[in-house]
This record gives sequence, C-alpha cells and structure tokens, in this order.
Amino acid sequence: MTGLRLMAIHAHPDDESSKGAATMAKYAAEGHRVKVVTCTDGRRGDILNPAMDRPGVLENIVAVREQEMAQAVDALGVEHEWMGYEDSGLPQGDPLPPLPEGCFAVQPVEEVAGKLVASIRSFKPHVLITYDENGGYPHPDHLMVHAISMVAWERAGDPAFAPEAGEPWTPLKMYYSHGFILKRMELLHDLLEERGEVSPYGLMIKRWKENEADIMERVTTRVACADYFEQRAQALTAHATQIDPAGAFLASPVADQQRVWPTEEFELAQTRVEVTLPEHDLFEGITEGTK
Repeated sequence: MTGLRLMAIHAHPDDESSKGAATMAKYAAEGHRVKVVTCTDGRRGDILNPAMDRPGVLENIVAVREQEMAQAVDALGVEHEWMGYEDSGLPQGDPLPPLPEGCFAVQPVEEVAGKLVASIRSFKPHVLITYDENGGYPHPDHLMVHAISMVAWERAGDPAFAPEAGEPWTPLKMYYSHGFILKRMELLHDLLEERGEVSPYGLMIKRWKENEADIMERVTTRVACADYFEQRAQALTAHATQIDPAGAFLASPVADQQRVWPTEEFELAQTRVEVTLPEHDLFEGITEGTK
C-alpha cells in the first residue's frame, strides 16, 4: 500500500520527535506522504540541555529552534510546515500569570482552525494525528492544538466553512498520540537497574503513578516501528536545546528500546471508515485507491 497521506499536528518544535516519530518515519520510508504541522515557534521553551545554555542561544532562540526542526525533519524523512504562531509558554505561579499577548493559545479557535483547514485541504491527509483533550499534558498550546484539531476534523470537508481555504477535504481517521507509557518506562528502568546503571526514570514513574491514569487503557492502535527507533533518536538529538543527552529520552540505548517496547501507541479518536480494534496500522480500513 503506497501513496496515502498522514498529517501530524504538534504544538512546538520537538513535540514531533517525542510523540509518534518512529511511526512517521516508518510510513514515510514505505512511500506514504507524511507532514508535520508545527503550530508555534518554540520561543518560550526553556533550554533543558545544559550544554546549550551558552551565549548566543537564548538571544536567537527562534532561529536556533528553526535549525533544530529542519534537522529533525531530515532525520525522519517527512515534510514540514510552520503555522507561524508565537509560543505561549507554560505559565508558572499562584495565581497563574496571564498568557502573553498575541500568543497561540489566546487566538480565536475558529480562526486558527481555518488556517489548519487550509493546510488540510492543500495536503489532503487521510489520517490526522493530534493530542487528546488533556493536550497530552495541560500546556496551553497543547490544549489549543486539540481544540483546533477537533474543529478542523469536523469542518475541513464542509464547503461552507472557510471557503477561502481551498476545496473541501474530509480526513478519514483521527488519532491521539500517546507517547508516554508507564509500563514502557518501568521496563527500561528495570533494565538499567539490573545492569547497575543510574536510571532517570524513577522520579518520572513516581509522578506518573501519583498524577496520571494508565493511558494504556485508551490505546487502540500499536504500530510496530522498532526499525525506525534510530531515526527517532536522531530527531530527538537534533532538538539540542530541549533534549538533554543525559535525560530520560536518550537514557536507554536504541537496542534496549527495540527489545522491551517495539511499538508506538495511539488512540483512534474519530473514524469515518470501518475498523476492527485493536489495530496495528494507522491506515487500516483505508484503501490505496482512496483519493
């Protein structure tokens, strides 16, 4: 099966590399068209890698993150589009401060959805990947991505909605990406401890158990993509300001990840084609002859 199209909608540069990256690389390598839409410029992301906390980086953070994104896209072999909005940042404090004027998360939902619909109508994806109602985690930009994705799913095929955005196109399936699985972290943690190595997963596992439900209960679709974990690691590494090589994302060698958890997980949120659950393919139920 070749020639189908997949669009993944993400809030910030680096999100695409930590959520479904190997799946996108797999489909691109198999001859499908895959596009990442990045909604914001990432300007308010903290520099999480100490090696990048140096003069000239923060002062030019938008340009730096554009370069990082280009390298990640190249590693995954996918297409890319910037929506052009300003990163909203993650507000801190009690009470929380207002979001920055003009940022992504304060834009009118239908207006931003209209811009996303234009991208959908141009690319004509059969499948969309986005975030769930919690945004994956409750960052204002992630919540906004969910909101605009839901409007776009419903209205991209409606000729009365945003007629200036191009000819209507109706996506057939929409998935939520579930990139952080508790059991996967536990298995990688145990493997590092068995070798007498320091594991960065312990605190994450503790917090996850305290604050999150088991997301595996929502998973409908597991895509076998271990052959593309190296590309995922390269894409993560490309985001040098955001990914600390000593942190959890890169703590376990690719071979360990392939051994203990060779899949990426998704939740089928909406479908316009008939499917049988559980699935192992995001394009299941969509034929090659589909326009």
